[in-house]
Amino acid sequence: MDLGDAGDSPWGDVPSQSIAKPAASDAAQGASTTSQDAASSQQSQASNKPSTARASRGPVRRLVAQPTRLEAADDPLGPLGPLGGNAGPGADAQADEPPAPPLKEQVPIRTTMPQTAQQKRPGPADPHRIDTDDFDRPAGARPPPPVQAAQPSPVRASGQPSVTIEQAAKPSFQITVGDPHKVGDLTSSHIVYSVRTRTTSKGYKQPEFEVKRRYRDFLWLYNTMHGNNPGVVVPPPPEKQALNRFETNFVESRRAALEKMCNKIAAHPTLQHDSDLKLFLESEAFNVDVKHKERKEPIPTESKGMLGSFGINVGGGSKFVEQDDWFHDRRVYLDALENQLKALMKSMDTMISQRKALAESAGDFSAALHALSTVELSPTLSGPLDALSELQLTIRDVYDRQAQQDVLTFGITIDEYMRLIGSVKQAFGQRQKAFHSWHSAENELQKRKASQDKLLRQGRSQTDRLNQVGAEVADAERKVHQARLLFEDMGRLLRSELDRFEREKVEDFKSSVETFLESAVEAQKELIEKWETFLMQLDAEDDETVFYRPPVVRTADKTAGHGETAVDRARATIDEDSD
Repeated sequence: MDLGDAGDSPWGDVPSQSIAKPAASDAAQGASTTSQDAASSQQSQASNKPSTARASRGPVRRLVAQPTRLEAADDPLGPLGPLGGNAGPGADAQADEPPAPPLKEQVPIRTTMPQTAQQKRPGPADPHRIDTDDFDRPAGARPPPPVQAAQPSPVRASGQPSVTIEQAAKPSFQITVGDPHKVGDLTSSHIVYSVRTRTTSKGYKQPEFEVKRRYRDFLWLYNTMHGNNPGVVVPPPPEKQALNRFETNFVESRRAALEKMCNKIAAHPTLQHDSDLKLFLESEAFNVDVKHKERKEPIPTESKGMLGSFGINVGGGSKFVEQDDWFHDRRVYLDALENQLKALMKSMDTMISQRKALAESAGDFSAALHALSTVELSPTLSGPLDALSELQLTIRDVYDRQAQQDVLTFGITIDEYMRLIGSVKQAFGQRQKAFHSWHSAENELQKRKASQDKLLRQGRSQTDRLNQVGAEVADAERKVHQARLLFEDMGRLLRSELDRFEREKVEDFKSSVETFLESAVEAQKELIEKWETFLMQLDAEDDETVFYRPPVVRTADKTAGHGETAVDRARATIDEDSD
């Protein structure tokens, strides 16, 4: 096979023939295996070389088979290296040249630390669970390791936990109304309460102080706050009562209602900054300070106040027709809520009356049992009867206490929101008066403009009169603008107040119901414990000392022998009646 015009081998040695003669020498036959491998390697590489010489092929030559001498190569590279040392004239030069340096292996660039630095460090576990051993293979550039989150500093701050700016700026109040006691003579007797205040507000002289107040002082606070803050729902005091106003239960319920009123006013974001609240809580000479304030600044009433301070006439006007559907729905809702609370309060009063009647019946039953035990001669029967009489007195006390707790927990909340709905309706009334004031100012403005137009149409040169009417028109426009802004602000304020009313209503009723149920459960547990103790005493029939009571020593003074407990007094009363 002809490899070209030159007939050179691709390795630069003697021309080689692709076809070997079958009748080779004995040495060639011994190396036949090596020659076949070399010939196959030459053919494969010759086929990959671009045959540029074949394009200009001349006349067809006659192929003549020539013998080829094959020798074993000493090159350790085998068939990849030169086929012989004396293959050509350039073989010696190539042998004398130093070998080509080996090419550098393309190793992927590693972005991690050395193996010694890749050891796991103590610290929190990796949340992504990435194993660094999986990236040791040179399969490509390794992504950077995940960044660990910043660890909290081991040094803890010794101060208080951080709060918002609004919470830090808002002062806190804790008001306690207690120690009710009666003062004065028969004609001027009244109840005086101790009002103790703890506050963080910087507007007060001391963080803790105490003053004495009576009921009319709380009523003055409500009226003053209501006049100073139109559109705000002011928590009202309990209603005035003429009969039985010195009764213990009534005084306690009024004290609790006054305390709740003061705490709600102090917790209100607007009312807590009123100067009259500071005067009420802090003044030692309250009556003198109030009189001085009234002479200097008269108490604003419903017809005067913020509207009157702007010089706006406050009139009833025609019947108010609500244009806002939201306020109309809230007004209907408040009317329905008030009716439901009244019905609930009526049922509550009936239940409390029945509980008190049950307690009274238990006392009568105890007295009858004690009378029977004194007549019975057998101690086996008189002892259990006397013990049952004591148990009925305990039941009576439990029923009385539970009735009082129902009034102070659930009843006082119902009564408070019935009065609070009245305060909300007063805020609605203030908004209606602001609406009428706005329209009255608009009517006055129209009158002023009509007078001005009349003067302009006359065409007379009345400069002074025109200037005066122009000033009046400008003043009327200012009043209309102020009245309109006041009405809109009052509407927005009343919306927020009604939202606050709803939130507090849910919280207060939830707390009251929980307290009501807890007190009922505790009362029933106490009764169950008393009955179980009595049954255990009945079961111990063999022990005669279970129901034994020492005899009561009668003294000359009847009141001295009554004893200190309710049971002893009841027994003494029954014994006196029997005598």
